[in-house]
Amino acid sequence: MQLVHIYLNFPGTAKAAFEFYETVFGTKIAMIQTFGQTSFMPNVPDAAKDKIMHVQLPITDAVHLMGSDVVEGLSPPVTFGNNFHVSVVAKDKAEADRAFAALSQGGAVNMPLANAPWGPYFGMCVDRFGIHWMVSLPTPV
Repeated sequence: MQLVHIYLNFPGTAKAAFEFYETVFGTKIAMIQTFGQTSFMPNVPDAAKDKIMHVQLPITDAVHLMGSDVVEGLSPPVTFGNNFHVSVVAKDKAEADRAFAALSQGGAVNMPLANAPWGPYFGMCVDRFGIHWMVSLPTPV
């Protein structure tokens, strides 16, 4: 295995979520395609044509956040849960603090960003789109 990417499904909010994540990570969407732009899906319902079939946002050169909207009739419904987190490791305390504050705004803080008992500077939150995040530094600050 050379790379691991994170793929998220949304109930029609993928575009708004990825535009938000651009502001958090300071990178730009590398690719975005709607269901209506695909040639291999000729029977897409009109209500789904503007929904996102695939979007890709590089966070680093090696790690990309990817996602899509889930469209009724084309795929199973989105079920949000706490069975996964997107974990990002910041380069310094300022970057960790900024990302955590942005991600948790309008969402919820599950564990405030602080030196964890096991060592690293670490926090957990849920963003306003229902995505669970871990933000950390490898060492305490």
